[in-house]
Amino acid sequence: MSITLEKFTKSDNKLLKKLYISAFPMEERCPYFIMMNREKRGKSEMLVARDKGEFIGFAYMVCDQKLAYLFYLAVDDSKRGQGYGTKIIEAVKKKYNGMRIFLAREQLDKSAENYAQRVSRRNFYIRCGFEDLPCCIKEGSVVYDVMGIGGIVTAEEYHKLIKPWAGFLLKIVDMRIIEKQVKE
Repeated sequence: MSITLEKFTKSDNKLLKKLYISAFPMEERCPYFIMMNREKRGKSEMLVARDKGEFIGFAYMVCDQKLAYLFYLAVDDSKRGQGYGTKIIEAVKKKYNGMRIFLAREQLDKSAENYAQRVSRRNFYIRCGFEDLPCCIKEGSVVYDVMGIGGIVTAEEYHKLIKPWAGFLLKIVDMRIIEKQVKE
């Protein structure tokens, strides 16, 4: 297994969009065209993961000098359970070495239908070196727990990072760090 993270090409677009739509529920998805517009304008990076040239998945990143926000991570359905997610995270950590890396993941809500999957996802990120951070991220109507490597992310830092990416969206979509909310 030899994972590379490469800037996406137009030939990747169909695979990327299909995986993005299948991997994330509608309420957690930013419109694909907005993501790709931000990538084209240099406000994010759509990184395609490949193993010996074969499409494996992607990492969508929003970064500044200090922070790297792993906005989306997905592994192709046919490649899941083979260690590719871990390898992609390792490649992200290497690419953004010296930066604080963070992500937003579903809260551990015991009443959620996919509670076991949420716990499994959290455990995966812990195995990859992430820790739970003492805050949440609100994006639209969804509140996520935050995990990171390298230290906390303040509300001000998140706003400074996300504002250039979101632009006008911040007027219609609530995107901010909030106090930790415990779901039982």
